[in-house]
Amino acid sequence: MSETAITEQPVEGRTLFGHPIGLTNLFGVELWERFSFYGMLTILGYYLYYSTTEGGLGLSQSTGVGIVGAYGGLVYLSTVLGGWIADRLLGMERTVFYGGVVVMAGHIALGVLPGLVGVGVGLVLVAFGSGGLKANASSLLGTLYKPGDPRFDGGFTLFYLGINLGAFSGPLLTGLLQRHWGFHYGFGAAAVGMAVGLTQYVVFRRNLGSAGRQVPNPLPRSALCPIAALFVGAAIVVAIVLATGLVNLNNLSEVTTGVIVVASIAYFVVMLTSAKVSTVERSRVRAFIPLFIANAVFWSLFQQIFTVLAVYSDERMNWSIFGWTAPSSWIGSVEPVWVILLSPLFALMWTKLGNRAPSTPHKFAMGVIGMGLAFWLFVLFSSAEGKSVPALAVFAVMAAFAVSELLLSPIGLSVTTQLAPEAFRAQMMALYFFSVGLGTSMSGTLARFYDADHEFAYFGITGAVAILAGLVVVALSPLVSRHMQGVH
Repeated sequence: MSETAITEQPVEGRTLFGHPIGLTNLFGVELWERFSFYGMLTILGYYLYYSTTEGGLGLSQSTGVGIVGAYGGLVYLSTVLGGWIADRLLGMERTVFYGGVVVMAGHIALGVLPGLVGVGVGLVLVAFGSGGLKANASSLLGTLYKPGDPRFDGGFTLFYLGINLGAFSGPLLTGLLQRHWGFHYGFGAAAVGMAVGLTQYVVFRRNLGSAGRQVPNPLPRSALCPIAALFVGAAIVVAIVLATGLVNLNNLSEVTTGVIVVASIAYFVVMLTSAKVSTVERSRVRAFIPLFIANAVFWSLFQQIFTVLAVYSDERMNWSIFGWTAPSSWIGSVEPVWVILLSPLFALMWTKLGNRAPSTPHKFAMGVIGMGLAFWLFVLFSSAEGKSVPALAVFAVMAAFAVSELLLSPIGLSVTTQLAPEAFRAQMMALYFFSVGLGTSMSGTLARFYDADHEFAYFGITGAVAILAGLVVVALSPLVSRHMQGVH
């Protein structure tokens, strides 16, 4: 039987805690992928701008944090490619597996290849691998449940728990290894983590049954050569741009931001002008535009955990815990603790409120305003000198980050699927990831303006801009709700 003829079905009858047994596979592979991703990301900036005597590459601090932001943006850009590969070439299940393999290869490159060569090869591989895995793991999980299954939300809640367990544990281990053994051991641990995730995925692969094995829209053989030529042409263009210096390490985050903006505008234009989109669907796409912008503003502040706050953690925070000094990179593990603790409370709250819950535009507004207020909290410590800001105080501030994330991030994924035109469901989700990528690359651009001597201005202004953006969404919420055409 050809692969395209397979009917996608999970393994029937076998459950764990009342959920399809295949959830354990995806929970595990996503946990370890996030372990490796965030474990690497939290020490990457330090590796780029620490001096060579400290084991780093000696780049300027602004260049280092800019690269981190640009890299995060490229990860979300690559989700489009990951979705296309699953839809046209491999199917979701195999794309998740091969994406994990590419991620592992990238971490190995960072661990064993010296200097900027290792950074270039490693980050490109991790970006494309994460894009393939991230774009398809959530969709593959959805195939394990039948439409209308009441366990659906609970399954995704458990999946989200796996993401945050990985995000919490990765920086803890890589930070310790980086401090005691060096950066390459930290990157190596990320590779080992991904290898563990892939191993459990392969060993228990049968738990997924035939789910995700089908290629929904197979690419005809006649199209293989043109597609290959397109990829080769794109690679040549990138090589020329890099060789001529039009794109370099200093402007990478700005270029990445520009590419995502252009791609996003193109997606919106295509959907708003397509004959396949009905009048109601076109109205919903228009409603998504202010939410897209608000989402980008939110992530431009939130993702500074890995740019500005990584520097802040290293230069301004007192990490002394009962006489022992924790690694600065542990800043990446703080916020997931709050998400793990607060997620059940938010799930219970939304269930209790039901239709009385705030509308989606208001939830977005509260999330963005919350991030602005969280940045204002850092103003309270701007008069402190040196490495004197207590880690416990920053731990408390991270609670505001987590509350804001829970108000916006899960809601963003949900409303995107509800507002998507029938003919552009995958593209609409790509647009959502583009807004996250746009915010992430902007976090690298904004980080260039951070200076410990001007913290009051930096945190005050960026926080004020976010609060203003949230208030604009509040003002527009009646109009946005009307254009959402029945979506709460």
